[in-house]
Amino acid sequence: MMDKGTIFKFYNDLDTDQIIASQYLLLPNLEEMKAHTFESQDPDFAKKVQPGDFVVAGENFGCGSSREQAPGVLKALGVKAVIAKSFARIFFRNAINIGLPAIVCKDLPDDVQTGDTMELHMSEGTVEANGKTYTCTKLPEYMQHILNQGGLIASLNKEEDK
Repeated sequence: MMDKGTIFKFYNDLDTDQIIASQYLLLPNLEEMKAHTFESQDPDFAKKVQPGDFVVAGENFGCGSSREQAPGVLKALGVKAVIAKSFARIFFRNAINIGLPAIVCKDLPDDVQTGDTMELHMSEGTVEANGKTYTCTKLPEYMQHILNQGGLIASLNKEEDK
């Protein structure tokens, strides 16, 4: 399966407060919060990002607090996946829990810019951008299955329904 979209690039050590600032956590749901995603980095991000687009970042993406709203607002905006050099562990777990792919790709972030187009081949563990193919961490089959079902909670709920 191949997904194609536009890249929105961010830097190293981007914390969860920069993804969704704490004052917006008082809003009643992700639908209302998502308009404020990356507000301190790019005030128009939520208006520009389209379903199927990608967030690409450097090292330690999603550090800071354990708020699951950070990957939640990205998924609510339709971000297809976050590709980074590395992730904060809690962001990675929260992303998988809600069904947002978090893919480690060491070389891609240095070679792309916001506005570039890329193709993600998640089942092969590769990304294509600017005429070059990058090898990324291929998620194990069981994790891909969890993502395909909408995240860990949705997957567990489907197991209970059997």
